[in-house]
Parts: sequence; C-alpha cells; structure tokens
Amino acid sequence: MAVTMRDVARRAGVSAKTVSNVVNGYPYIKPETRDRVLAAIEELGYQMNATARSLRTGRTGIIGLALPELRVPYFAELAGAVIAAAEECGLTVIIEQHGGRRDLELEVLTGARRHLTDGLIYSPLALGTDDAASLLDLSYPLVLLGERVFHPDIDHVTMQNTAAARAATEHLLRAGRRRIVALGPNPTQDVGSAPLRLTGYREAHEAAGLAVDPVLVVPTIRTWDHATGARTVGRLLDDGVDFDAVFAFNDSLALGAMHEIQVRGLRVPDDVAVVGFDAIDEGRYSNPTLTTIDPGRTVIPREAVRLLDERRRGVAGGARRIAPDFQLVPGGSTGAPDRAAATAAVG
Repeated sequence: MAVTMRDVARRAGVSAKTVSNVVNGYPYIKPETRDRVLAAIEELGYQMNATARSLRTGRTGIIGLALPELRVPYFAELAGAVIAAAEECGLTVIIEQHGGRRDLELEVLTGARRHLTDGLIYSPLALGTDDAASLLDLSYPLVLLGERVFHPDIDHVTMQNTAAARAATEHLLRAGRRRIVALGPNPTQDVGSAPLRLTGYREAHEAAGLAVDPVLVVPTIRTWDHATGARTVGRLLDDGVDFDAVFAFNDSLALGAMHEIQVRGLRVPDDVAVVGFDAIDEGRYSNPTLTTIDPGRTVIPREAVRLLDERRRGVAGGARRIAPDFQLVPGGSTGAPDRAAATAAVG
C-alpha cells in the first residue's frame, strides 16, 4: 500500500496540513518541525521524497539526458550506461529525445523539465558553434557530448574522432585494400562527427601516399542507420563503382552495408572488407563479426555522469574536456583478427 501524507503526519507527530506546508515550501514552519517531517518522509519512502530532498539541499537527485534518437543503437546503449552510472551515484535520469531538430534542442535547454533536474547531459545535433555563447546563460550544470558545440567554460566529454577514423582506415590499408568507401560524410555539415571522421580517412590515405577517389566519398544525408547503409552501398553496386572495402562512420551503417553486400552475392571480407565505428553490441553477433572502433563506450557515460554530479554538488574550477582513448576491435569483417590492434589503446 502506498505511503500517504497522513502516514507521514503520524510518524512526525504533526497534522497532514503541516506535512503539506513543508512539502510545498511554506516558509513559516519551525526548523525542528520541518526537519522532523522531512525525516519521516525519507523513512517512509513517501512519493514526494524527491521534493523533500530538494527543499533540504536545493537538489532533486534527478539529472536530464538529452539525445538525438533512441532508436539508433549507439544512443540507446549510451542511455542505458548513463542510467547505470547515475544509479551508482544515487541519481535518477530523465531522458529526452530531440530528434536533431533545432527547435526541440533549444527547448531541451530551457523547457519546464529543467526545473525538475539538477543538471543536464546534452548531445545536440542541430546546434552549432554559433550557439555556444548562449549556453552560458543557463542556471544549471551542463555536460556536453558530441562534437557539435564546444565552449571553454562548459564540461565536455567527446571522442578522438579524427585519430580513430584514421586508425580504422589504416587497418584496411594494411590489409591491402586500396578502394575504400567512406560511408557517412554529410556535405551539409562542417562541424560534428562526420567531417572529423572524414578528415581521419583522408589523413590515412595521405600518409600512405594514396589519392582519395571522390567517387568513394559517399554522403548519407539521412540518419546513420541500417537502411541507409544498405541503400547507399546498393546504389554503389548498381552504378558499377569499384571498391574493395567500406569504412562506415558508425556501426549501424556498417551492418546495413555488410548485409547488402552479402545479399548481392559478394563475400565479406574476401570481396569487400567492412569497418564500423562505435562498438555497439550488435556487431559482436553479426556474421561475420564486425571490425569496429571502440571510442571509449564505457568511459564516456561514466565520465559524463561524474562531471555532472560534481558540478551539482558544487565542485568549482575550470571546465574539463575528456576524450577517452579509443581501440580498434578486430572482427571477421576484415579477416583474421588483429590482436595487436585489439590490445593497444591508441591515445
């Protein structure tokens, strides 16, 4: 049976009205009475105990997490990891999905839910560098994820996108592949993961003394999902484009591409090798297993929660930027496992 306000009143030895006044922040309550009511609320697990904690400490014990799309496996797994890390800190997570829409991304920053939370872990897609200054106007702690918005005064957890993409491309080049598709660039973006990963792809070719064939740099305007990967690679095959490898800018694109390659009667990795990015769980169970980049998938959510929890508890100091070590995780999609690359974290 749910605990009621009357149960709290009996435990504290006060009237239900007094309990209501405490919960709703009525100022003219004796401190000892307020403390007794708050203690009873905590002891009984009354449903308003988050509010009671907020009255006592100025904090709710709730944090926000705003992500583009939960149907994208990377973000779904990230959300689960953030929830797990928050639980270890005694925190609850409210998840919001903005879909990469600018109006929703702005609403996330200023909407009513911010009054319920102690801070926000935020991964924008539509906002850009020009929006960074406005983030300083916020009255709550903020931790940024991703590569769309950076600000020297805001904590940020990011990835080593360029170096990791270069390592993925070099892995294919070492395997003798020379016609490597870059699957995922977005010509409408000049900031974010896509241009950074494309830079790494180009750097690997330059270091190997190879020119990049523009035909192999294949944009994907829509979501980086399985269907886009399959459809885009299918179009390359229909057009007769010659390629012997695919570096997909995330694992969902890679898995879709690999599926389409096999449906067309080609073999992975014999005819076409495939590398992804993100190290989502699904890639471990594909056939063949997917070679991928682990950008720090366990470190990113843990560090984001740690930074936010410290700020909500009043830890001062300059903004911190964390970019975890990444790792190439070899799988069957590029042939024999490269154990040396698997065990060497590249910083």
